[in-house]
Amino acid sequence: MNRKFYLFLTVLLFSSYNSFSQGAQEVMKVMTYNIWNGFDWGKDRERKEECLKWIKSKQPDVLALQELCGYTEEMLKEDAKEWGHPYVKILKTEGYPVGITSRQPILVKDRIVEGFWHGLLHCETYGIDFYIVHLSPADSDFRLREANLIAEKIQQQGNSKYVILGDFNSHSPFDEVLLKQNAILLKKQQPKKGDKYSNLRLGAFDYAVISRFISLPAIDVTNNFIPVEARYTFPTPALIKPDFTKEEIIQQRQRIDYIFTSPLMSRSCVNAEVFNSGITDKLSDHYPVMASFKLKKE
Repeated sequence: MNRKFYLFLTVLLFSSYNSFSQGAQEVMKVMTYNIWNGFDWGKDRERKEECLKWIKSKQPDVLALQELCGYTEEMLKEDAKEWGHPYVKILKTEGYPVGITSRQPILVKDRIVEGFWHGLLHCETYGIDFYIVHLSPADSDFRLREANLIAEKIQQQGNSKYVILGDFNSHSPFDEVLLKQNAILLKKQQPKKGDKYSNLRLGAFDYAVISRFISLPAIDVTNNFIPVEARYTFPTPALIKPDFTKEEIIQQRQRIDYIFTSPLMSRSCVNAEVFNSGITDKLSDHYPVMASFKLKKE
């Protein structure tokens, strides 16, 4: 009787262990960060050193960067060693490049500049397609054209696992409840006489760009974890100057940095954070955003 019982128990434990091993999961952390003119084209060494240390402390597995001004791929690779990423890719080496670093190998699928204000970098890592964006900072119509190009590319490729992240310079309809109360920000964004471009649409905040991504469908994972009043990603107190006060910074708070995922990816998202207080107040004019995903091990 005892022998049969122990045999049964052994089989049960083995089956349970095998089932657990097959379904075991690990967390992948994805971050996006606009680093503000590449740390002043590499001249602001103190800010750069502090930022690299901060990124290391958050241990992202994949990091998308915007405004890699003055960077080459080798320079980014040297920085990425600080946070333990041996793999890096950059869109270009002039203007305002975007880039990506990862703990796992990166496959470049597209580097596109034509039709974009700053360009689009499309890579694969962790078996996931990443679209790193930095949309026009000056014109809502141009941004909408960029959004359409990205959305059409994603739809054509039919990916079930993708992430679109970066600096969208755009407002979300999910934030409208807060934005419509901000008459000061709306007034500041009104085009001046003679301006060629406008960030508004018919004098109002423009939600068309973000709505285009939502309609893919793509999921704004931040919405599920952070209340609307705490989602702001721009501007930071680093922009405070004698003629630009702390109060004016607070009045202009808005969310323009996002992490969107495919519906399938969104189901594995377990957390999202906007690091909009503390040391990040002085590391850039933008705040970083990070989302965590539970992924099944192969």
